[in-house]
Amino acid sequence: MRVIRILVPTLLLAACSQPAPPAADGAAPATSPPAATATPSEDAPVAGLSPDAVDATAPPAATDPLPATEPASAAAAAGDIDADTDGDVRQRIERLLGDAPRYEAVFTALKKGVAAHDAKAVAALVLYPLNVNVGGKKRKVADAATFEREYDRIITADIAKTIAAQTFEGVFVNGQGVMLGNGQIWINGVCPANDCSQAKVGIVTVQD
Repeated sequence: MRVIRILVPTLLLAACSQPAPPAADGAAPATSPPAATATPSEDAPVAGLSPDAVDATAPPAATDPLPATEPASAAAAAGDIDADTDGDVRQRIERLLGDAPRYEAVFTALKKGVAAHDAKAVAALVLYPLNVNVGGKKRKVADAATFEREYDRIITADIAKTIAAQTFEGVFVNGQGVMLGNGQIWINGVCPANDCSQAKVGIVTVQD
């Protein structure tokens, strides 16, 4: 009995000094180092953007510059998308306006009348009321008599020079008509009472 009393405390002391058993698979260790702050991978997409999204802060890819071009006229510079620059001027008029010979006839008569300072001949080429914007004054000229009386204030020396220098092959054509110079003269067709079989072609605008 004395031997047993001596062995029992010894065995208990030995049991208390044994190391703890290893943790079972999947169980969290009793202590663990602090979790490291997660850092995104360089290849990982940024939150909120698809993997194909473009970085707005990245400079755009280099591209070949577009060739510099000069607009055919002031109207083209203003972004007139109806401008037609393909083919001969007569073909362009036929495509957009129709009846190119009538436009050419008005153009030729205008140049002849202005060269001769023939107010009556030029007045006969106008479709009234005429839109006039000369010297900062915008108005409408109602009839040929008013045009003839104010001819020199409408067809100014600068406008006359523009008409004299213009060639028919060099006019600008779009859906609004045939333009001389940088818009000083516009020639167009007007259909009376919506009957374009009786369309008249003439000067519709004079401006400086």
